[in-house]
Amino acid sequence: MKINKPPDACPLCGGTKKEGKTTFTVDLGFGVVVVREVPATVCAQCGADWIGDVIAEKLEKIVEDACRKHHLLEGTTVSANFSRRLYAR
Repeated sequence: MKINKPPDACPLCGGTKKEGKTTFTVDLGFGVVVVREVPATVCAQCGADWIGDVIAEKLEKIVEDACRKHHLLEGTTVSANFSRRLYAR
């Protein structure tokens, strides 16, 4: 028997999905990339999050940049225009 969930229902818990922000973290082995304030769709019940394609492409560029610089820590706060960055070694 298939249970139909509304399109705004979380596929994991059935909670309501809403627009919000999340933190994106990548362990590169030699260092870590942390991007805060990432626009995402977030489940109000379980906290699962989904990042859209346009934002994901921007995150990929941030990770690629961190790999080239080989930083131990790359911390970024994402605003609507991805304008503020903090780099640390």
